[in-house]
Amino acid sequence: MQREKVIIKPYLTTISLDPENQGTPIHFSDDWITPEPLFFLRNHYPYPPITPESFKLTVSGEVEEPGYFNYEQLLQMPSKTIVLPLECSGNKRKEFQPPTFGTQWDDGAISQGVWTGVPLRDLLQFSGLKTSACDIVFEGHDSGKIVGLEGDHPFARSIPIDVALHPDTLIAYALNDKPITYKHGYPLRLIVPKWYAMASVKWLKKITILDEPFDGPYQALDYHYFPYEDSDEDKVPVTTMKVNTIIQQPLPQSSLDPGIHLIYGIAWTGEGIIDKVDISFDKGASWLKTKLRQDQSETYSWTVWSYIWDVNKKGKYTVMVRATDTTGREQPAHVTWNRLGYGYNGISTINLQIV
Repeated sequence: MQREKVIIKPYLTTISLDPENQGTPIHFSDDWITPEPLFFLRNHYPYPPITPESFKLTVSGEVEEPGYFNYEQLLQMPSKTIVLPLECSGNKRKEFQPPTFGTQWDDGAISQGVWTGVPLRDLLQFSGLKTSACDIVFEGHDSGKIVGLEGDHPFARSIPIDVALHPDTLIAYALNDKPITYKHGYPLRLIVPKWYAMASVKWLKKITILDEPFDGPYQALDYHYFPYEDSDEDKVPVTTMKVNTIIQQPLPQSSLDPGIHLIYGIAWTGEGIIDKVDISFDKGASWLKTKLRQDQSETYSWTVWSYIWDVNKKGKYTVMVRATDTTGREQPAHVTWNRLGYGYNGISTINLQIV
């Protein structure tokens, strides 16, 4: 009897279940667009219930006409579709030395999607944005306890007015050409290009326009680079993504035969675009250019890089990869430590052996 062919597929990598945090199997996904079942999940709280109120998005504060937009209205408005990766600011947190507290992500807290929605600036202009507007606050339906604080707190973040008015900042209702799934923020999610994903608030409930900076707990107490263990001095807010790479294949600690091997991965940045990706086999003493594959029509998408390695000498090798973007930012050899473990972007490094 002929055996059935067994198809082996990658699955999300569980980081925690309460709340649910799951990583994309980034080393086993060659898709330009991450399939929704493999899109990473980052939550601060349990999933919120979906009620009729979930389909109304209120706008209030420094606007001439406060009110709400319902889901069907948004579907009828002029839309925009963009391709971009979302990266959790804690991606690669496990790389920091000494270790930091927080969700212990490896390198799977990044995924790339096709997002469709209404430009936020259209809603703000329709509502009559006042000249006094300073900060735009986005609150989700999810809420819960925060250690050290009393009561329940919604997940709420703000972005400055110039970012809010960017034509590609979206109130999204579709992911990969289908309605956003429940776990990824259905029915509405904010999408902020080039910023770490904490800005892209899920299960969007209301937008509040302030005439002063927002000081909610996820804005003032969290999502900052704190350079000192026991002091908040010199803290800097987490905003745009740093230039970064992942070596998808080969896997770390792989044993390979002599011969030709394809080394490949992805690179991305929150400023400009990826300009080059270099690779080293001698611990950074010299660097070689990799081949880049970019979609020039997509302003924000990640870049695929690859290198054909012809190796015949047996032994142990250290493979290092670094990216540079068009603003001149380059992955550093030494990453500045921060207390909450955000924004790790050191040179990607794996060890291999040829046997």
